[in-house]
Amino acid sequence: MPSWNIRPQGVQGQLQVTGTHASDLETALTTMMTNLSEAAQAAGTAVPGSQAFTRLQGPVAPGQAPPSQGAMGPVAAALAEYAEERQSEYRAMAERIQAAVTGAAIATREYVEGDLDTAREAQDAARAVDLDLLADLGGQT
Repeated sequence: MPSWNIRPQGVQGQLQVTGTHASDLETALTTMMTNLSEAAQAAGTAVPGSQAFTRLQGPVAPGQAPPSQGAMGPVAAALAEYAEERQSEYRAMAERIQAAVTGAAIATREYVEGDLDTAREAQDAARAVDLDLLADLGGQT
């Protein structure tokens, strides 16, 4: 990369737009996980009513009902497995967004200050999703 030509105001504007979209994505993922949980609870079970709860063993305070755990039906189990399998993908999305935004901000700051080596290092760290290095370079990760 022999020369750079960055417009810091343009980068700042794009980072604000990206931050807004990242917030929208976070809201959508949170809503999706809430909806999956509610769907799993509403799906019911494939067992008769009296067997829908498993009584847990252990001491019970006087006047309290014994603790129990609800049985999980096949739909609830499938939804739980789906959410668990996607967890790492959602985490990776969040980390990539965080690395891209932080890396762009650091690289731009260093460019303005004339430190092209650190700017390049921040850019490379963002590409590699190295949040620890970005934090070391002064980013808010």
